[in-house]
Amino acid sequence: MSRQPAATTVVYFDALMLEELQMSGEETVSAEGRITAEDIERAQAQIGIPQYERNPVFNRVAGSDTISHFAFGIGDDNPLWHDPDYGRTTRWRGQIASPLYATTVGLDDTPRPTPELKKLFRGLFRGVGKYYSGATWEWYRPIRPGEVIYREYTTSDVQVKENSSFSGGLTVIDSYRYFYVNANGEPVATHELSFVNAERQASKKQGRNKDIQRARYTPEDIERIDALYAAEEVRGSNKRYWEDVQVGDELAPVVKGPLRVTDVVGFHIGWGFGQMYGAGPLRYGWKQRRRTPAFYTTDEFGVPDIVQRLHWDPARARELGLPAPYDYGTMRTNWLGHLLTNWMGDDGWLVRLKTEMRSFNFVGDTTICSGVVRAKSIEGPRRLVEIEVRTTNQRGEVTSPGTATVLLPSREAGAVALPAPPEALIARGANMMAEAADRGRGGESSR
Repeated sequence: MSRQPAATTVVYFDALMLEELQMSGEETVSAEGRITAEDIERAQAQIGIPQYERNPVFNRVAGSDTISHFAFGIGDDNPLWHDPDYGRTTRWRGQIASPLYATTVGLDDTPRPTPELKKLFRGLFRGVGKYYSGATWEWYRPIRPGEVIYREYTTSDVQVKENSSFSGGLTVIDSYRYFYVNANGEPVATHELSFVNAERQASKKQGRNKDIQRARYTPEDIERIDALYAAEEVRGSNKRYWEDVQVGDELAPVVKGPLRVTDVVGFHIGWGFGQMYGAGPLRYGWKQRRRTPAFYTTDEFGVPDIVQRLHWDPARARELGLPAPYDYGTMRTNWLGHLLTNWMGDDGWLVRLKTEMRSFNFVGDTTICSGVVRAKSIEGPRRLVEIEVRTTNQRGEVTSPGTATVLLPSREAGAVALPAPPEALIARGANMMAEAADRGRGGESSR
């Protein structure tokens, strides 16, 4: 199966939150907000070096309940994610996790950085706007209850654009990879994220949302949305054979919304607060505020709170010129995964999903997840389908386009054979586990 680079199309996701973090606190900000040659050199020097993650993983062990809670948080009631008894009747012979559940697991065995690595990994591109451009996932094995998953986080690519169409000036596109393996070191999944770093003097995004009004609905509008929920099709045990799929076939749509703060809270129930943020309630919040004060601003009552709150706090959203709080981009990636797993059924396998974030998805917006088959192919025993997917809001805007690859069972070739990981991932997974064991015994790492 072909391997493509992580998404590099410039898009807008959590940009205000990231800019707030960068512009808060003297130690975090450069007065000019310029991309420097030194920063570019250090960013490129980071490629391939595992980075220690301070924040603990949300789920240390994959569990039946946490797998179910994650699917609950994205509004996916497929029994394969929820019911162990149902799972035992499928080819997986038990409950398995929905694809992006991997974001909640993965123990980090990377050692704490040396003084030299601390210097290498200290803050880059300070005072420069940072924009999330998209993600690419690939999956090789299911995650089951009781499994311990390990993960490694590295910079995977750094590209410099002299005259970006996004900003008209210098930009740097940096990509990061999470690599997940099981206790045998066998690859489970990879998750590539890309960000665009653009000098604020060149990228002027202020006011782009000033004319957007929060959506309002009549009872008739809600009835039409309810009809889409009622028509959602979970293929389940009804096998979708590769031979029956035709180019141009449309996937049965999945509706999400109108988005409420309740839905963002529900997502956090299964996702946690997100590995990268390290936020938490009460004493955990106090500890995090001491470590990263730039991640906090005071509310109208003088109480320090995380900048992340603009995902659920209408007052903070209004202060930033937004009509309402907005979702996390990863929610839409999950929703597109929901669309695809509904369509492919229990016997299919989602190989790859690449998404871009084109605009905010505000509280009050209704999102339609849709897809169309673009190609079919054969690779040895595997039967593949290429699908174009997208999320579209009630204003007719495509907020997240993407592409996906799905494996389907075949009347001729039989059941789905899971994808073979690239040899480089197989080798890295084995070495991840061996190096951690060497360190545990006091030996030297072969890295």
